[in-house]
Amino acid sequence: MPVTVAEIEAAAERLAPVVRRTPLLSSPFLDEIAGRRVLVKPECLQHTGSFKFRGGWSAVSALPPDVRARGVIAFSSGNHAQGVAYAAKLHGVPAVIVMPRDAPRLKVANTEGFGAEVVLYDRETEDRDEIGAALAAERGLTLIKPFDEPMVIAGQGTCGLEIAAQAAACGVSEADVLVCCGGGGLTSGIALALERHAPGLRARPVEPEGFDDVARSLAAGRIERNDRMAGSVCDAIVTPSPGELTFPIMQRLCRPGLAVPDALALKAMAAAFVRLKLVLEPGGAVALAAALYRPETVAGDAVIVVASGGNVDPAAFADVLREGA
Repeated sequence: MPVTVAEIEAAAERLAPVVRRTPLLSSPFLDEIAGRRVLVKPECLQHTGSFKFRGGWSAVSALPPDVRARGVIAFSSGNHAQGVAYAAKLHGVPAVIVMPRDAPRLKVANTEGFGAEVVLYDRETEDRDEIGAALAAERGLTLIKPFDEPMVIAGQGTCGLEIAAQAAACGVSEADVLVCCGGGGLTSGIALALERHAPGLRARPVEPEGFDDVARSLAAGRIERNDRMAGSVCDAIVTPSPGELTFPIMQRLCRPGLAVPDALALKAMAAAFVRLKLVLEPGGAVALAAALYRPETVAGDAVIVVASGGNVDPAAFADVLREGA
């Protein structure tokens, strides 16, 4: 079913007691690199280290109490896993999370730390949708999909409500809003919120090169799939294709998608730490990478960037900073 702005606003009310209202940050050093004003929305500071808590809480809190009590299940490379696991923990209900075997160890450990049961699978040879559906049926759990789920999209859209208000406070009414994009839950939710509350701001998905299914889908006017599911450091946003629910929203509301190489995502991670003191994971840095190092693809005097997550392995992050320095 289609997602409405009213559902995003209702999700914002449910989230209000628990969500972190992340700020818009800026740095003159980043502005100089980009050649325009750069405003960064650091969802890496959100509960569980990414925007995914918004969708997780929205979906779990929207369930009827008797259904919620039986527990929930999700599949994710880590950020949706943690968002759902923490939302379930706060509601006092069981959670089972299906995660790829190559997910960063930190994300697996954090998910287990929130009290969830983790089930691992091989993303090259096994279908996470089939695994999740089978476990849901076997145990009577409610499946919460990572992006193609109305209440998840509504929760992610609350980020867009905040961007609309914060951009207005900063005097920005016309700008591209670059969003790190996997299946499109965050991008489509933000796009819907902006359509109503800040129509001069237009969402644009940003993906890693070689895994730009959303950009290709928008260009082709139909859903395109990636031909592989591994090979990028941006594991958090490597998905097979945009969703059946998310794609029509993005097709109607988003400007063309962008893709950046892994090397620029890593470079953006270092810049975010040095200039904003933010810790980003590679998949959470691709939007900033596009703003800083592909400025010719963005128009206008300002650009808004959603830094979507910061759940990076400490050793890997240290390597990025060492190389960046």
